[in-house]
Amino acid sequence: MMAVRNLLDRIRRGFGEVLFGMALHDMVRANLRARGSLEHLFILITFGDMVGVPILPPYYCMRLLPFVVPEINGWRRRLLRERDYLDSIF
Repeated sequence: MMAVRNLLDRIRRGFGEVLFGMALHDMVRANLRARGSLEHLFILITFGDMVGVPILPPYYCMRLLPFVVPEINGWRRRLLRERDYLDSIF
């Protein structure tokens, strides 16, 4: 009895994952990509002076610094990375 219930749960979960993949996976990836680009733009606007793009006064940057510190290294790497045409597609 328990094995049958376990099997049905696994089948239902697998079916749900297949439906998710068919219906929502592309939208989720597109939303994550859009969120990443907006985060990238936000950090560029607030801390652009690190790469030579002064936009906001330093007061606001210093207020936001504790929230952005964990993201700075990855942001710099993404900003200074050499881009290829295929990067924009995938």
